[in-house]
Amino acid sequence: MTGIAAPRMRDAFPATHHARDDLVHVELTWVEKRQENWIRFGTPAREQIVDRRRRILSFRPGTVFAFVRWAANDFGTIFSRIDIVRAVASGQAYQTLPFVRPGGDILLKVESWPKVERVLQAIDAIERLGIEPESVSPDHWRHIHNRITAGNAPRSYTLDQHRAFLLRKRTEP
Repeated sequence: MTGIAAPRMRDAFPATHHARDDLVHVELTWVEKRQENWIRFGTPAREQIVDRRRRILSFRPGTVFAFVRWAANDFGTIFSRIDIVRAVASGQAYQTLPFVRPGGDILLKVESWPKVERVLQAIDAIERLGIEPESVSPDHWRHIHNRITAGNAPRSYTLDQHRAFLLRKRTEP
């Protein structure tokens, strides 16, 4: 890899950054008309501004967040992806993904703009019910991932499903 980006990335987001605390760190980048990494939902515990194009959001273990990545060149979009991730605690198993340190429990992973758009529409529908997307059952995010991957429409999340999930969650040890 050539260019300046790789050294700046290491300086802003060292591999050992996550070793200092129990948080999951997500580097967000914005370069107009070229690259956008953003959080669609999720409540960060901390924010660090690196420079005018980059910042790092940190999430507590158990927090669910949606991480969207998009890149383009002179001819249009070349990459779009959304991951819905549950932040993990130190010592827990995790999956790695770019710009997320150390990683997390990936509940949903979708690539290509039409599929990303379907996930964003599902998130909007959940918000219209008055439900915070980060409090939705992880099984529902997996359901959306599986249905979209198979080329099928996912079922809508309902208030009854959400109530049942919250009750089940309360009874778990």
